[in-house]
Amino acid sequence: MMLAVDVGNTNIVAGVFGEGGLAACWRLATEQPRSADELGVLLLGLFAHAGLDPGEVKAAVVASVVPPLTAVVEEALERYFAVKPLVVGPGVKTGMDIRYDHPREVGADRIVNAVAAFERYGGPCIVVDFGTATTFDAISADGAYLGGAIAPGISISTEALFQRAAKLPRVDIVRPARAIGKNTVASMQAGIVFGFAGQVDELVRRIARELGGKPVVVATGGLASLIAKETTTVQHVDPLLTLEGLRIIYERNRETDAPE
Repeated sequence: MMLAVDVGNTNIVAGVFGEGGLAACWRLATEQPRSADELGVLLLGLFAHAGLDPGEVKAAVVASVVPPLTAVVEEALERYFAVKPLVVGPGVKTGMDIRYDHPREVGADRIVNAVAAFERYGGPCIVVDFGTATTFDAISADGAYLGGAIAPGISISTEALFQRAAKLPRVDIVRPARAIGKNTVASMQAGIVFGFAGQVDELVRRIARELGGKPVVVATGGLASLIAKETTTVQHVDPLLTLEGLRIIYERNRETDAPE
C-alpha cells in the first residue's frame, strides 16, 4: 500500500492506495504546533478504524504548503510506518513542464492538481481548488502548467466577515432558497454561495479566453460540490484530485528510480 498526504493550511488529507485503488481517505484539521508522535498515533488510529494494516504501507508521498509541518509529517511516517516519503518539490519528477516565472513559488498542491487533471481529463483544462485560498490553475493542450489566479478562500473570507461585522452571525455555508434573502442568515448565505459561484464563473471565462480552445473545468476541495452546482462553467467535481495527483507523481518517480 501507498500512503498519500496533502498538507494544506486548513486540512491535512490522507489517502491509502492499494492494488484496487483508493482504499480509504481522511480529512484532518491542520493544527500547529503538532508533534510527529501526535500525528503518527492519529494516523494509526484511523488505520485501525478502517481495518487496514499499517505494516502493509511500503511507500508514501507528501505535498505540503505548510513548511513547519512538512518535517513533522516526514518524521511521523518514518517513525510509525517505517517509510521515507517522497516530498513533492524541486527536483521531483512531475512529468509536467512548469511555465511559471519562478517555478519554485508554485504551491506543491497546485502542481499535483494540474498533473492529475491533465492525466484524467486532458488539455487544455482549468482546475478550481476550493481550499484556504480559491486557486485557479491553467494547463495547456500539450500538458504544460501555465499559471493561474489566487483568490481569498470561502472559509477565511466569511470568517473575516463574522469577525469584522459585529451584528453578523456565523452561518452554515449551505445553498439558500433564493438570492433575495428575507433575513440576515439567508442574505449572508446568498452572498457567500452565489457570490463565490459568480467569482468562479468570471475568472474561469477570462482564463479560458487566454487559454484558447474549449478547456475542461474541474473543481476540487472541501466546498467544491456546493459551489460548483451554482456555476455555469464547472464541468466536473473531483474531490480526490489531489490524492490522485500524488499517486501519479509517486509512480512516475518510482519508474525513474527503477533499475534498467
